[in-house]
Amino acid sequence: MAATPQNTERSTVAGGAKRSRTTASRVLPPIELPASVDELARKAAALLGWNGVVLPATTLLGRKVSIVAKLKTDVHAERIAMGVGPVADRALVDTWTWPELAATAPAPAAEIIGVLAVARHWRTAMASAVPFSRYGEAAMVLPSPAVLTDDYVTNCLPRARAYGLAVVTADPYATADLDLDTHHDRVLLQEDPVSRWVNEMAYDLLLREDSDAPVPAEAD
Repeated sequence: MAATPQNTERSTVAGGAKRSRTTASRVLPPIELPASVDELARKAAALLGWNGVVLPATTLLGRKVSIVAKLKTDVHAERIAMGVGPVADRALVDTWTWPELAATAPAPAAEIIGVLAVARHWRTAMASAVPFSRYGEAAMVLPSPAVLTDDYVTNCLPRARAYGLAVVTADPYATADLDLDTHHDRVLLQEDPVSRWVNEMAYDLLLREDSDAPVPAEAD
């Protein structure tokens, strides 16, 4: 006996349940950055008035960020004399904040102006920027289409204000615009092992960027 073709719109499955035909949802192309991360970071720093060296994007604390910093030339000179270059060992840097060792620890040789997180989506950028916003200025840099959503208005902006994050947008031509300015009345944490280690990483990146800056022999 010939089999009866099943109805393609709806068929009966075991237990009497009904299965309806599903329609494919519309797939939107992913939002892309209009320029490289480093270029967008430089434009955002200029827009925010962060006067410093925009260092190449790096991964710190598991987050990809771009640090804007200046070299403290007087401290750098002292550290050259001491033969103490940038220290990447977090366990060693942790000891510098101990009361019994703080007086003999090398001084921070970098002044961090701010930290930028460049990403295609605000959730990624916020997750990267927030850990650094506890110590100073921080901002997210997003492609302009990413902020033209209800999700951004409803969920991102209130959180950004709460954390004191600035939001910079970049249009398809990589032109930067300020969507949300940071506020300066939030309570910041004092120097701790995390901020001290981040400063050492900024110090190292500054020396790598400035080939004319002498590096203590032990830094290698």
